[in-house]
Amino acid sequence: METIEEVIKKTAELPEELQKEVADFVEFLSQRRTRPLREKLRFDWVGALSDLKGKYTSVELQHKVLDWRVEDATGRRQPKPPRRRGR
Repeated sequence: METIEEVIKKTAELPEELQKEVADFVEFLSQRRTRPLREKLRFDWVGALSDLKGKYTSVELQHKVLDWRVEDATGRRQPKPPRRRGR
């Protein structure tokens, strides 16, 4: 039995609601297949944070970026975590 015939036979045996899900999934696969490839990654941002190099460690900068993203998404400032001793 050919694949398409098998899919049609099995789909016909399903309740109508599940047949709709199969149709949606086929549409999703079709769109995914025809979607254009992503454009090549750009690196024009390299060096954009160089002025923060002496101010933050890489880990601190990762946390700061996360804070900025949350602030941007919520419109609220995040409370600052307590600083560790010895700094």
